[in-house]
Amino acid sequence: FCRVDPYGFERPEDFDYASYEAFFSRYLVVLTRRAIKWSKLLKGKNSIQKSLKVKRYIRKGIPSEHRALIWMIVSGAQANMEQNPGYYQRLLEGEKNDKLVEAIKTDMNRTFPDNVKFRKTADPCLQHTLYNVLVAYGHHNKAVGYCQGMNFIAGYLILITKNEEESFWLLDALIGRILPDYYSPAMLGLKTDQEVLGELVKMKVPAVAELMERHGVMWTLVVSRWFICLFIDILPVETVLRIWDCLFYEGSKIIFRVALTLIKQHQAFILEATNFPDICDKFKEITKGTFVTECHSFMQKIFTDPGSLSMATINKLRETCREKLLSQG
Repeated sequence: FCRVDPYGFERPEDFDYASYEAFFSRYLVVLTRRAIKWSKLLKGKNSIQKSLKVKRYIRKGIPSEHRALIWMIVSGAQANMEQNPGYYQRLLEGEKNDKLVEAIKTDMNRTFPDNVKFRKTADPCLQHTLYNVLVAYGHHNKAVGYCQGMNFIAGYLILITKNEEESFWLLDALIGRILPDYYSPAMLGLKTDQEVLGELVKMKVPAVAELMERHGVMWTLVVSRWFICLFIDILPVETVLRIWDCLFYEGSKIIFRVALTLIKQHQAFILEATNFPDICDKFKEITKGTFVTECHSFMQKIFTDPGSLSMATINKLRETCREKLLSQG
């Protein structure tokens, strides 16, 4: 058995190799089939136009050999990088804000301690790349600077693109465009979206919403890491990457689809909870096990289980939730 997965993460002591092997041998067949379709679609070109077909292909998963390229194109990161040649390098060579640099350095050893590629002893050690991406981003987007959670996201981007500058532009796409205001100092967008999830649960899984209310459990207690880390360290790597495939193409509503699917699928289990700590434990449990490991069937579920979920609905809920938060301010 391999103790380290293809991305460099060490598998936990209690890792279920048998069920993982069973899943992966089935998934490999899917991956092989998808890879052939993608190669035909790309025809050796480095470009792709957004279309219903491409959206469908992305929902079924991007093969790892094309993932970095497709993320770059569909997120707009590629276009931004090409329009700003040398910009990333200039950020690295420019004046540095000492406080920002200090905050980033502090988090270096805390980023993926379970990943062999981020160890100080690794060669090349990705900590150095991660440090550069975060320092450059903090100087590029001064309103955000650096906040915890960004190190994990940048780290994943580096593992997939294996390219420092591309990781920087993808981070910019996520923080600057795809996720509304998650990492600004007040984190208003993040707080808003947690409330929006609460409202969506009221609509789609009312029994769970009622349970949360009865025991006074705030949504932020059970889901804030889902939003901040975009499911990193919460769901299995393969599943996170499949979610990100869609996130880069379809935007932030994918996060709600995933969250609602997890809650809806485990409704009976969550409803067994009889008190506050119990509810928190159940929310930790529902992100483990075969349901989330089987990333291919899981991704099919996120587009069927929650039912219709339009961006218009989400934006309307965002407005009302944001106003409510600001008035409580």
